Order: sequence, then C-alpha cells, then structure tokens
Amino acid sequence: MTIRLATPRFRQPSPGAAIPRLLVLPAMLGLALLTLPLLGLVFRADWRSVPSAITSPEAVSALTLSLQTGAAATAICLLVGVPLALLIARSGPRLSGLLRALTTLPLVMPPLVGGIALLYLLGRSGLLGGFLNLTFGISIPFTTVAVVIAQSFVALPFLVISVEGALRTAGTRYEAVAASLGASRWMIFRRITMPLVVPGLVSGTVLCFARALGEFGATALFAGNAAGVTRTMPLAIYTAFNGAGVGQDAAIALSLLLVVVAIVILLLMRSWRSVGMPR
Repeated sequence: MTIRLATPRFRQPSPGAAIPRLLVLPAMLGLALLTLPLLGLVFRADWRSVPSAITSPEAVSALTLSLQTGAAATAICLLVGVPLALLIARSGPRLSGLLRALTTLPLVMPPLVGGIALLYLLGRSGLLGGFLNLTFGISIPFTTVAVVIAQSFVALPFLVISVEGALRTAGTRYEAVAASLGASRWMIFRRITMPLVVPGLVSGTVLCFARALGEFGATALFAGNAAGVTRTMPLAIYTAFNGAGVGQDAAIALSLLLVVVAIVILLLMRSWRSVGMPR
C-alpha cells in the first residue's frame, strides 16, 4: 500500500497584494503629477488647426532640423559611446567608478550649465575654440554643428549607461572562452560582445535620439536660435510662446508631436527588453 502525502499548494499572490494600502494614494498622486499636465496639453490643442500648424514652413524647418541634428548626434554617440561603455564595464572598480561618474555628470548637470561649459570650451575665446578660430578660422558656436555637439553632450550618457548595463549583465565568460580558443580581441568584440548587448544597444540608441531631439538648454546657449540654422523643435516652441516665429497653435502641435515620439520610444524599449529577456 502506497501512502501519498499531499503537498501544499501555494496560491500565486496577485500583483497588488504586496503593496500596502497606505501607499496607494501617494502612488496615484504621483501618477497624476506625471499625466495631468499632458492631459492639459491635449485639451488645450486646437485639433482643427494641428495639421496646418505642423505643416507650416517654420514648423517643418524646425522639425527637419531636429531630425537631422538628432540623427547626427546619435551617430556620434554610437561611435564613441559603445567603446566608452565597454571601457567602463571591463575596467577595475576604481577606474570604472571614476569613468562612470564623469559619464553621468551631464545627467545631473543643468543643461544651461552644459551650454556655458561648451561655450567656454569651443567659443571664439574658449579653451579650444580660440585656437581653432585663430589657426584655421573655424567658429563653431551658433552654427548647426554647435547644435549637434550640444545634443551629443547631453544624450551620450543615456547610450553609455544602457550599453554598460547590458555588458555587465552579459558577463565575460563567453569572451574568456573565445579568447582561450585563440580568437582575437576584435573578433571577440564583433562576434560575441556586440550580439550579446543588442537589446541594450537598441534601447540606448532610442533613448539617445529622444534626448537629442528634446534638447533645449545647452543648444540655446551654445548654438543660439537662428531660424533654419539652429532653431530646433524645442527652441521653436519656446520662441512661439514668447511671441515670435511659429504661432502658438504650432507650438502646441509640436509639443504634442514630441509627446508622441516619447510614447513610441517607450513602446520600442519595452518590446526590445522583452526580446532580450530569457524565456
């Protein structure tokens, strides 16, 4: 005769069971703080004039410039950010801590301070800009190049943090095995390291582009606000609400467009994270 002992069955708790009820109200207030301003923007918009506002010459110029400079800044961040992330992830604790602090500094620095710093570095009388101006006759501030540099400065940390996190999660065991089999460092980087960090690289690239697209403070101080040259979407919105450039309806329409871009970015990040998770 076989005696079977009944094993207790544990019911899977619901997602909200572990949240104290006392914290629900502050959580809802925080959610309201984040969403109600966006609802105000949606209800304020004159939806009948949105198509004409977005397609006005001033709005199209600002949108085109933002997309072009954002793409250029993202390309620069990819070119220098991936090696920087690899250097941080594969360095010792002290060096990686120092490099990480320097890399994340633009995240906590006010963008206006970043613009001033860029101006005193690359301005006509700046540390490096004075040499470029006197020797080669190159002046960077208040040009489209200045917009790209300012956007790269503020967007680079987003890419580096995402890629570094993916590198640390992937670890080094596969790289060590490949090295023991005689693979070169460049081959290990191309065939092993990069495929492992694709989800982090994609999400970091999307975040980087979004941050570049929405950059305002550093661009305003370092690049100025010239229509067709340095006036990106955020600057066009600011100019409109100060009574110049595109109309206020166009400013609201461009603001809604930036919100839509942010939502698309979040959806892309969610999909790529789900792809990168082990099943």
